[in-house]
Amino acid sequence: MTTDLNASPLSADQQSRLTEVLSELNDGQLFWLAGFLAGKCAGGSVSASGQAPGVAPATSAAPAAGAELTVLFGSQTGNAEELAQQLATRAADKGVSAKVVDMADYKPRQLKKEQYLALLTSTHGEGDPPDSALDFYEFLNGKKAPKLDGLRYSVLSLGDSSYEHFCKTGQDFDQQLSSLGATALAERVDCDVDYDELADDWINRVLETMASEAGASQPAAANTVTAEQTPVASLYNRKNPYTATILTNQLLSGRGSDKEVRHIELSLEDSGLTYKPGDAVGVYPEHNPALVDELLNTLGFEGDASVTADDQEVTLQEALAFYREITVLTPPLMKHWAELVSDDALSALVADNTELKAWTEGRDLVDLVRAWPVPQLTPQTLVNLLRKLPPRLYSISSSQIAVEDEVHITVAAVRYCSHDRDREGVASGWLCDRMDEGSEVRMYIDPNKKFALPDDSTPAIMIGPGTGVAPFRAFLQEREEREAKGDNWLFFGDRRFRSDFLYQSEWLAWRRDGLLTRLDVAFSRDQAEKRYVQHSLKEKGAEVWAWIQRGASLYVCGDADRMAPDVHQALVDIASEHGGLTPEQAEEYLRQLNRDKRYLRDVY
Repeated sequence: MTTDLNASPLSADQQSRLTEVLSELNDGQLFWLAGFLAGKCAGGSVSASGQAPGVAPATSAAPAAGAELTVLFGSQTGNAEELAQQLATRAADKGVSAKVVDMADYKPRQLKKEQYLALLTSTHGEGDPPDSALDFYEFLNGKKAPKLDGLRYSVLSLGDSSYEHFCKTGQDFDQQLSSLGATALAERVDCDVDYDELADDWINRVLETMASEAGASQPAAANTVTAEQTPVASLYNRKNPYTATILTNQLLSGRGSDKEVRHIELSLEDSGLTYKPGDAVGVYPEHNPALVDELLNTLGFEGDASVTADDQEVTLQEALAFYREITVLTPPLMKHWAELVSDDALSALVADNTELKAWTEGRDLVDLVRAWPVPQLTPQTLVNLLRKLPPRLYSISSSQIAVEDEVHITVAAVRYCSHDRDREGVASGWLCDRMDEGSEVRMYIDPNKKFALPDDSTPAIMIGPGTGVAPFRAFLQEREEREAKGDNWLFFGDRRFRSDFLYQSEWLAWRRDGLLTRLDVAFSRDQAEKRYVQHSLKEKGAEVWAWIQRGASLYVCGDADRMAPDVHQALVDIASEHGGLTPEQAEEYLRQLNRDKRYLRDVY
């Protein structure tokens, strides 16, 4: 590339030195320099695009001053969305312009026009993308995906290392973007349930690298998010939980039930916390003291030994009770443990994902210590090996406009015997067995915009077996208070009518008053052949299809492994039988309902 400096106002010496520097630069570096000088010359004869007046802008992979960062998120529970908003907010302080877009709302063909991309995603189910990210994921992995040689990108992947396909969706995005020619702005980061520090570091690296490349130095104008994504400032959040007092801890399941379900009401008085139907409560639980003592005895450690956890000096007893996860054996923990133990059997187990999953299922840290004790293990080394004890999420079962300074949750106690030891769910056992009225719970509100009520006139079909019915209690409370005109149809299922019809009196009262237009139930153990909500759906298929055709929104909440796929298949069958669609067309029809935010799932 030749450079003409004949008309330059520079001195001969300046011209000579500049010509020498320019001769060493490639086209991409020259375009970057043009953009950098444009930023320096803002308000002068060089335009903001880095071009002199009347000169058409050049296209290149190199950034220009004022280049924009597109922040895409795919979120099932809201964590990726929240981090995307944090990234956009902090970008302005670095002089970086950023826009936040839900993958569900992003036009994939726009991708080839992007210069900078930050992609944040969770992984759902068996390594699948979140519902809102599915279209973009399939486009990127399909035949129509464009070459992306001009794109600089980075991926933040959220997951849970206790699952086999940890952070797979983010890994897939990273691999595919790279294969299409895009280059990494910052290395991908895979986050476990304790993601705050890693995500914070990733955000810093992305913004610092982009600010450096784009020549940004001054604070940018406020970055853009859609109206739905505008965060509400709150004193209390995931990092700074509120200490709520339990007002009510009431047994909800009836006599003869083979499981315990409790209705818990928490006070939010003077907290300033707000929530909407569809949101969740995050609670920070405590391990059972008996389990902590059993672990200490197995290790031969004293509970009052001093250790550091989360930059705090605490006793080992406190660290294991409040700060570290001791009931879940994740693959990373098993790998680190194997590095400390010289044992061929453990090394072989860790190397085989299938065998590792089978062995860790239903076991905890006590089992691991007994099977493979670590020579000369210290209390601090143990604490360093364990991941943080994460909060547990519970769907909110109340409407704030109905209960005001309270929030309600519905908790099923998890209790089982595995490998000759009695076990319990960390949070459910704590809440059901050891938290009474007057006890205090550290909690926060976890917004879920992916599971929001439709407008007041839209019919809603709600499918929620077991404690999956919790958010629909909130839905109906809200609609009752707002005098909403939309019809409501609830499909509920559980084991037995007499003992497991959760909130029965409330549903029946709402049906009597006309708020609940239809109520269909399925109790699996009340007859010889098991009956579930999907059977009720198919039996009422014609009416369900008619409701969908007049604009009803579909909501599904509960078990992700069995219930959600079975309900989905029932809806496919309904669309095929009553809509005259092929199975493939029915699948696409439901996908379109999801795109239109009319088929929403909160499954776990």
